[in-house]
Amino acid sequence: MWLPFLHSTPLVGNARVNLSSAPVLTASPRQLVAPAALARQGWDAGSLLLEVGCNGHAQFCAAHIPGAAYLDTNTLETPPLFNKVPDAALLAVLLAHGIRHDTSVILYGRNPLAAARAAHLMLYAGVRDVRLLDGGHAAWCAEGHPLAAGPGRQPEGIDDFGVPFPGRPDFLIGTAQAKALLARPDGVLASIRTWSEYSGATSGYSYISARGDIADARWGRAGREGDVNSMSAYQGPDGRMLPGAAIEAMWREAGIHAGLETAFYCGTGWRASLAFYHAWLLGWPRIAVYDGGWYEWSSDPANPVRRGPP
Repeated sequence: MWLPFLHSTPLVGNARVNLSSAPVLTASPRQLVAPAALARQGWDAGSLLLEVGCNGHAQFCAAHIPGAAYLDTNTLETPPLFNKVPDAALLAVLLAHGIRHDTSVILYGRNPLAAARAAHLMLYAGVRDVRLLDGGHAAWCAEGHPLAAGPGRQPEGIDDFGVPFPGRPDFLIGTAQAKALLARPDGVLASIRTWSEYSGATSGYSYISARGDIADARWGRAGREGDVNSMSAYQGPDGRMLPGAAIEAMWREAGIHAGLETAFYCGTGWRASLAFYHAWLLGWPRIAVYDGGWYEWSSDPANPVRRGPP
């Protein structure tokens, strides 16, 4: 059985990647990429490496992984709720970066959640091969791999995605669908928030005043208290993803498992996107991100809310 989270095995790209320095592995798009494997094997013209950030272009220009281009999350989500941009705008962003449905994409970030947000939206769009660099920029630097300065690779735009867009609309749901999911015996909303957020002690965000959580949602955990950029429940001390079996066991304790239709959510989508990506790696068949999350749900006083511990 293939285990997508094994760090001891180099997780490489598909057949288009230069494998001359390592044994050829069975190609699979559902893989993490180890920094050492990326540094050793690289990628060819058929693959794209993107650093994903939020207002981080200056940092990118100062030091980035050689060969990367920059993608800003401000082009993927829009205020005030920071939901996905309209499909036409998302398609335009992907085409501007040269991304078709059959492009192999490797994403990393200084904040891995930014890369996860982009990964989820690319999978929603229908890009089949979307990989995350395990541990992101920090892991690359910790291993002493080289960095480059300057504007980075300039994207070459294209005008055809190659298949109907979006390819996987089921990977993203709105509030009406979230309500319907809660009413089903085989459905679950998984709250990817800290215990203080889930129990209503804090909203977790300076711009979200409402405290509490969605009534009947199950706690899928997140990270350190007071840090909405932390996913330490899913990562080791080095920031790399935990084994899939450990994550599934954690979810199972909360009543979240592969036999259910599961929509992950957080405050605005970043943490939920990383949880979604874990489930996608594990091959869960019915998964989505509830894009609006607590921010959108709590904005309507008619929506059922639980305040206080469950």
